[in-house]
Amino acid sequence: MILDAAEEYGWEIDLGAVARIWRGGCIIRAAFLDRIRAAYATDPGLVSLLSDAGFAAEIGDAQVPWREVIATAARRGVPVPAFSAALSYYDSLRAERLPAALTQGQRDYFGAHTYRRVDREGSFHTLWGTTDRAETQS
Repeated sequence: MILDAAEEYGWEIDLGAVARIWRGGCIIRAAFLDRIRAAYATDPGLVSLLSDAGFAAEIGDAQVPWREVIATAARRGVPVPAFSAALSYYDSLRAERLPAALTQGQRDYFGAHTYRRVDREGSFHTLWGTTDRAETQS
């Protein structure tokens, strides 16, 4: 978010320096902030810490227990919205293709907004109310 705001407003933000500044008086462990600073020192253009090989490997190694914590919490009726939202975000970053087909289909059905296909170029619209479900390409 910081990088998005920096781009929108023309700010020059050094995320490594931000991590160093937050270290003073912050509840986040200083060692962790040092790792963030080091990652951005190595690659100032990191889009996400998950693009850093070290962070990516650690999160990858931790994903099975992470999923187990969320599943256990759900089975016991304990809400863990930050954990589950973070896992969904992680899964969306590493997915080659996301399950957007349902959303595209709904948008086309309710508002004729068209959809794209992975097997053909172009935008498509289906006449959903007909028995033959005729598809048109635009």
